[in-house]
Amino acid sequence: MDALDLARWQFGVTTVYHFLFVPLTIGLSVIVASLQTAWYRTGKHEYLQATKFFGKLFLINFAMGVVTGIVQEFQFGMNWSEYSRFVGDVFGAPLAMEALLAFFLESTFIGLWIFGWDKLPRGVHLATIWAAAIGTNLSAYFILAANAWMRHPVGFEVDPETGRAQLTSIWAVLSNDQAWSTYLHTVAGAFITAGLFVVAVSAFKLMRSRFHGDTGTPGETPHPGEAGLFRKTLRAGLAVTAIAGVLVALSGHHQAQLMAQYEPMKLASAEALWEDEDGAGFSLFAVGDVVDGRNHVNVQIPNLLSFLATNSLDGNVQGINDVQERYEDAYGPGSYVPNVPVVYWSFRLMMGLGLAGVAVAVAGLWLTRRGRLPEQRWPYWAAILALPAALAADICGWILTEIGRQPWTVVGELLTASSVSPGVSLTEVALSLSLFTLVYGVLAVVEAGLLWRYVKAGPAHVVPPKDDDSEQEDRDTPVPAFVY
Repeated sequence: MDALDLARWQFGVTTVYHFLFVPLTIGLSVIVASLQTAWYRTGKHEYLQATKFFGKLFLINFAMGVVTGIVQEFQFGMNWSEYSRFVGDVFGAPLAMEALLAFFLESTFIGLWIFGWDKLPRGVHLATIWAAAIGTNLSAYFILAANAWMRHPVGFEVDPETGRAQLTSIWAVLSNDQAWSTYLHTVAGAFITAGLFVVAVSAFKLMRSRFHGDTGTPGETPHPGEAGLFRKTLRAGLAVTAIAGVLVALSGHHQAQLMAQYEPMKLASAEALWEDEDGAGFSLFAVGDVVDGRNHVNVQIPNLLSFLATNSLDGNVQGINDVQERYEDAYGPGSYVPNVPVVYWSFRLMMGLGLAGVAVAVAGLWLTRRGRLPEQRWPYWAAILALPAALAADICGWILTEIGRQPWTVVGELLTASSVSPGVSLTEVALSLSLFTLVYGVLAVVEAGLLWRYVKAGPAHVVPPKDDDSEQEDRDTPVPAFVY
């Protein structure tokens, strides 16, 4: 093991850890804004309770995401200086736009939303959370555009004197088809995760209410009004997850086509496809030999991979061995094959766990139709366990994206082995990796503790007006802040 290996591990660990918070932030920002909009339009206090309850959970997650995200940018200069030197003029542009435009937008308006409950008119206050949600999604687009450029570099030229990539068109970078397709797929997946987060929390609170004698905390009685509130949020989360599942499937199909066009080695590795093939099947389970470049066992759905990659049942899909030969001719000797088992199983776990979460949502919508709630415990447990499955699917998706790109940091332009900082030693990377792991472990405990504390406490109970005619409330009247 050398500094390159540990630097890759360090960046991988921090990226995966950071991405646990990203999808929740993206999806929850819109869900909380939608709940507040429902309260603003209807005046029903249960929507205000839901807004403040899930708003607290959103803020905890947002704060942790900011802390863990900052560390990643430091690593570009610390461990990957050669990469930064080569791509800085291009890669830095969308990241600067993310920081100066999107992050300032979301952080400023989140601050106004937090402190403006009893100071701003309700319409203005509602606009602040929507501005924060828009900023969050803009931030995601700029970051994903930078990442997409690494997989399909456009809008640049290499200076022959300095050997650095120079930006020639920021529009080409931002309108890269890899960028907007990845954004649709990632954000749709984020809404699955956020929807299942709302589902899991709601299911937990409902289960405690309905089976209090077995699952509740001794001496603690759930509030009688919570069942109706959490049934509404449960249904909302289920609907968000089901709709997002359709968008993930459609955008995933387009992602497969882009992989076939720009990253044929990644697609071939994700399917353990060793030779070019017309009418290629989609692999369900394969056991093979990476050294010999062949499969011993491969259970397939005939022609499905060709359809996903080319929109034709008989379309040609490139295989690992043939792509390797073409890359050697184009880029010189060396192995251009990523870790096939990791890429193959990451792809299947991403799809399988994601589909499982969507299936839970569809089944949940059926079980809760017409005012019903399940009488058995297992549907509630299934809803709760769907959340870690969705988070695992997110992680597997990024592992597929990043490991499948290897051995490149910038496909066709810069190898990962040429990107590491030449002055960083194995000991230095090992120390920083150990420190980050320790700190992130502590942060994980803090995050889990805060979320558990507020989920267990439940929503604050807003007292309606004396005449109980909430729809006649003055929308310009401020409301109390988070603490009552």
